[in-house]
Amino acid sequence: MVHYEKNGLEGCKVLVDKETGVNYLYSWDGYSGGLTPLLNKDGTPIITEVNK
Repeated sequence: MVHYEKNGLEGCKVLVDKETGVNYLYSWDGYSGGLTPLLNKDGTPIITEVNK
């Protein structure tokens, strides 16, 4: 996890896939939530180098 915010029942986190290094935004509000990849200006996914 790169970033985490929470306010009551809502919040968001930035997660990094340990295999690919792709960054994802996970956000939730109460019982609903969603996950989406974070993208660069050119539409490619943001990738963080992962130590294997």
